[in-house]
Amino acid sequence: MPTQHLPRFPYGAVYFRKSYPPREDWERDYRTAFEDGMNTFRHWFLWSAIEIEPGVYDWDDYDRQLDLAAENGIATVIAEMITAAPEWAFRRFAHARFRTKDGAPVRSHWGGSSATGGFPGLCLDNDDWRDYAEGFLRALAERYRSHPGLGGYDIWNECFHSTSVCYCDATLAKFRDWLRRKYGDLRTLGAAWYRHSFAEWKDIDAPRNWAGNAECMDWQQFRIENAYEQMRWRADVIRGVDPDHAITAHGVAQTLSDMPSCCDEWRAASEVESWGFTWIAARKGDEPWKQWHAVDLVRAGARGKPFWHAEAQAGPLWMQPQVLNRTRDSGRIATPEDIRLWNLLSFAGGTRGWLCPRWRPLLDGPLFGAFGMYGMDGLRTDRSAMTSRIANWANSDETAALWRSVPVQGDIGIVVVPESQLFAQAQQGDTAYYTESARGAYQGFFENNIQADWVHIDHIHEYDALYLPYPVMLPREVTDRLIDWVKRGGSLISEGCPGYFGDRGRVGTRQPNLGLDALFGAVESYVEFTPDILGDLTFQVGDLRVRGGTFLQAFEPTSGTIAGRYADGKIAVVDNVYGSGRTRLIGTFPGAGMYRAPNDDSRRFYRELLSWCGREPQVTVSDQRVTARIQDGDGGTYLWAVNPTCERVSADVRLNGRWADLGPAESMWGETAFGEPGIVKVNVGDRDACIARLV
Repeated sequence: MPTQHLPRFPYGAVYFRKSYPPREDWERDYRTAFEDGMNTFRHWFLWSAIEIEPGVYDWDDYDRQLDLAAENGIATVIAEMITAAPEWAFRRFAHARFRTKDGAPVRSHWGGSSATGGFPGLCLDNDDWRDYAEGFLRALAERYRSHPGLGGYDIWNECFHSTSVCYCDATLAKFRDWLRRKYGDLRTLGAAWYRHSFAEWKDIDAPRNWAGNAECMDWQQFRIENAYEQMRWRADVIRGVDPDHAITAHGVAQTLSDMPSCCDEWRAASEVESWGFTWIAARKGDEPWKQWHAVDLVRAGARGKPFWHAEAQAGPLWMQPQVLNRTRDSGRIATPEDIRLWNLLSFAGGTRGWLCPRWRPLLDGPLFGAFGMYGMDGLRTDRSAMTSRIANWANSDETAALWRSVPVQGDIGIVVVPESQLFAQAQQGDTAYYTESARGAYQGFFENNIQADWVHIDHIHEYDALYLPYPVMLPREVTDRLIDWVKRGGSLISEGCPGYFGDRGRVGTRQPNLGLDALFGAVESYVEFTPDILGDLTFQVGDLRVRGGTFLQAFEPTSGTIAGRYADGKIAVVDNVYGSGRTRLIGTFPGAGMYRAPNDDSRRFYRELLSWCGREPQVTVSDQRVTARIQDGDGGTYLWAVNPTCERVSADVRLNGRWADLGPAESMWGETAFGEPGIVKVNVGDRDACIARLV
């Protein structure tokens, strides 16, 4: 295993991207960073700025960064950037240019996040180009593996690729090889694809338009597997030269929307020693549940590995399209209080490292002035004062034990079935229906202080209560797992049309499909796939009128019992007992309804779903503006209470279940007070948190 060369709690920023910050400021900036408690810098090692001619390397600027890091006690994370290819390579390896679906080659363009050309690089499916890229990665690792300033490596920046490329000859050849391994012969492939006249493998092309069929889903799956094979190759090349330093990577926390672009926390995190994510509140929206859902998603994918908030906002974002027409107080103009909240919220979710995408802002390009906690001149700001305070606290002796504990398992799991999302893209051309249902379900639980974990279908055995969003397409292998899990005692809540489309996207003639009719104790009596006219769809459960939407499915119970109806009287919800477990089938998509138009009845619905599962939340908070989480482990047990509002909030946090006998022993951050056993009184400042050790 690699030796740990990084600080206990890495804290800092991306510092050097070729051309800035100005060279004359480097020594001063490093000295300031050290004085302010920063201990980690990541730099973009841009291939296009280093190999200036074939075989001719200019390492001078990067050598100086490592030397300054060693002199100032700052660990360097080398971010390999082979996605910025040398300009001469676009001529010499012209056959390896990425190609769009219409066959047009992609030319070198300037990077918006660095004043450097060579993006988006060239296609690694071309063996000669991949061999050449391997030579650069080896040269990079060989040069710095013994440097005292080196902390580790970061590979495949933000871990995603564009679905609009690559349709080059090399990629198509690899796709055909992948299909040959999967199907064996052309007749079997032709039957699966409903293309019955393939005479040779070279007759096969990649699909150029999205459709909900087997060829589109095969293309998606190939691209994903191919991308993670290339990620593994990057890591293996570097490990082959330098086995002593750890390798990390970070994505963009968009597994719920961008799996077709290879955003998959579980797949990517499995290739590295630590994982991370980019999350910029000004771009994503500053509603409290949004950052929480991203942190929880990354934590789930990390599967116990340490993970970082690898790119976090600490400065303004001005003219980017994602923020136009948003107000100043939405995170667009970051304040010290915003930065404090975004830090502590990520820590509460389990991150054990924090980096800003800029130490000081860029001076060129569309992202000038963005993100950084220091000024464009490199001088201190009120924002840097806040990050300095947090950096020093995070690496103090008093917090050493805190970071050895981690978030406890949640109250319920939200199941992630990759095929469900990939089918949405294949059928509709985007993933919006899936994304809205998944995120809305999380929001529904979150706004009741119910901790919902994201659970990959491979890990459902670790939970006894699960929620299944937008399960419109399910392979038989997945439905068999779910049926067995319920039979063994699990409580499953499913949204509408489960498994309506089975393997290869084929509709089942009996619904629910693939044996799910027995699991849910109901058969379909009516269905509508009319999302454009179901925006106001509701269903009644008890005294709650809950918003749904997207599709509508109604049922006739078999072994199940009626639990809810639509306004016209059709049956919308059926409960069933199956084996040692139980199910609730909801014929529409309350997650989407919550996401699009949250209301009190929908919130109560999600709170009561946990009760239906026979569970109570691990914490109950008297004021729902405060989010409370428990962390536990070798370092002890801690309560985190986070207040995203702009006013101080006092609340009682009741500890339930196995935590009920605990009380606060020590305040780690903010104000806590002793209460009766099982109750912690918190007084949380605006955009702040309280942390208490429990005994």
